[in-house]
Amino acid sequence: MEFQKDNSFFSGRLKSVGFALKGAYKLITTEHSVMVQFSLAVLLVIAGFYFHISREEWMIQTLAFGLVLGIESLNTAVEKIADFIHPEFHDRIGFIKDIAAGAVMFAATAAIVVGLLIYVPKFL
Repeated sequence: MEFQKDNSFFSGRLKSVGFALKGAYKLITTEHSVMVQFSLAVLLVIAGFYFHISREEWMIQTLAFGLVLGIESLNTAVEKIADFIHPEFHDRIGFIKDIAAGAVMFAATAAIVVGLLIYVPKFL
């Protein structure tokens, strides 16, 4: 099957958005870690409305869970590619997967700190 490039700016961008939405849907419906993180993001949106967080807090919160979901998505892609290339366990593939998972941990840790900075004062 040959891939044909769409040279039209508008229809090409529309197709790109379609592929991105398809990928996001696949992530949210098939990957357990993304399901959990997406659910937490939805809960944070609900909490944001409940606690009437400021515009700045909305921006930081949105960036935090966007970062986590984006890095988790890339981590999933790295894992899928690694499994496709080398389905059996291999130390070097494991090393690569661990590094990608570590990137998710950094983003998630930052997001937890952001959440604590926003919501702990609401309870005090």
